[in-house]
Amino acid sequence: MTLDEIVEAVDAGRTVCWSHRGYEVRRTSDKPGGLGMDVICLHNDHMIGLTWLDGVTVNGQPEDFYVKEET
Repeated sequence: MTLDEIVEAVDAGRTVCWSHRGYEVRRTSDKPGGLGMDVICLHNDHMIGLTWLDGVTVNGQPEDFYVKEET
C-alpha cells in the first residue's frame, strides 16, 4: 500500500496491518498525513511512526501493509 492508501484506509475506519495482524497502523495525533500515525505492536504497545520525519517515507516496505479483512 502507498502512504496515501494507508492514511485513507485508517481515516475511513479500516484496520491496516503491517507484516502481520500483531501490528496495526493507528492515528495518534492530528498531524497531517503519515506524521499523525504510528505502527503499534498489539503485544507490547511498542510503537514507531508510520513515516520518517519527512512525512513521506514509510517505515517498512509498502507491500507489507494491508487492510485486515473483518470477519
